[in-house]
Amino acid sequence: MLLIVVSVCTATGAWNWLIDPETQKVSFLTSLWNHPFFTISCITLIGLFFAGIHKRVVAPSIIAARCRTILAEYNMSCDDTGKLILKPRPHVQ
Repeated sequence: MLLIVVSVCTATGAWNWLIDPETQKVSFLTSLWNHPFFTISCITLIGLFFAGIHKRVVAPSIIAARCRTILAEYNMSCDDTGKLILKPRPHVQ
């Protein structure tokens, strides 16, 4: 949730930064100084990525996929909420 909020803030700040006519007339650092919302949200977003928040977003789906792979060997599965689904046994003739 935090990643989504900071990403939206960064995108909004970037849009305001880019449409500002003063951005083209002043230096890069002055432009960033004139748009503190974008600067702070961008620094926060970079900090979150250095802290490893992108791994926390991807990790649950990897764990669920690995669990489904193991459960498939025993004719079982699970849904997204974690409920175990028992599949019928295959008939060997």
